[in-house]
Amino acid sequence: MSEGTPAPTPASGTTVAVGIDIGGTGIKGAIVDVSTGELLTDRKKLNTPDGGKPDDIAQTVKELVGSLGEIPAEASVGICFPAVVRHGVTMSAANVSKKWIGFEAEKLFEKTLGRDIAFVNDADAAGFGEATYGEAKGKGGLIIVTTLGTGIGSALIYDGVLIPNAELGHLEIGGVDYETKAAYSAKEREDLSWKKWAERLQVYYETLEKLFSPDLFIVGGGVSKNHEHFLPLLDLETPIVPATLRNNAGILGAALLSTKRTSLVG
Repeated sequence: MSEGTPAPTPASGTTVAVGIDIGGTGIKGAIVDVSTGELLTDRKKLNTPDGGKPDDIAQTVKELVGSLGEIPAEASVGICFPAVVRHGVTMSAANVSKKWIGFEAEKLFEKTLGRDIAFVNDADAAGFGEATYGEAKGKGGLIIVTTLGTGIGSALIYDGVLIPNAELGHLEIGGVDYETKAAYSAKEREDLSWKKWAERLQVYYETLEKLFSPDLFIVGGGVSKNHEHFLPLLDLETPIVPATLRNNAGILGAALLSTKRTSLVG
């Protein structure tokens, strides 16, 4: 689909929703056919405002939503964000302003966008997207989805059910919050080779194995498109595979969760 092309008219029976994925460096979104997991528009992306303050991010999201073209009045909006989210309130702040801690985020975005929304954790959205449309679809047992980016996001899926707010990126290993050593941003910041970065990932995923005994690891985030450079370097008992949806997982999961607001536990 070329830049600026209007969204196609959805087919009869299609459930349309908007998915917005807020990250530490970028905010992206699209209109989604949640019945199939198809993006009905180009994926749009804007830079996350410096400082990551609530009002600034909300205005950027409004600008992005406006760039998507005409959105059906009945379309729900799902927004995912890098924080623990309980009942629309952000309880933490990873790679964004500390003003988000204890903040009524869902209410801010509903006011800014002028419509009801669902506000969820970003890794939960990505995991739910993978469980519905991607690599975890139809698979049982315990699946741990991790997203490697500015930080490390995680989602726990057991027999297709999402258990929200699993902040496994913040596991303390060797006396440090391990996402500071193993996130993709650490690789870039320290100019690590794929091999050196994989050595850190090995420690991280071995720790998850010991704690959870999962049936499958799925690795997402933008770097997953380069999975052949680092996943084969890992030596784990648990199968580990790249996410199918790659960087669209958060958009798709947020859009879908906005149509299933009761899908999250807690």
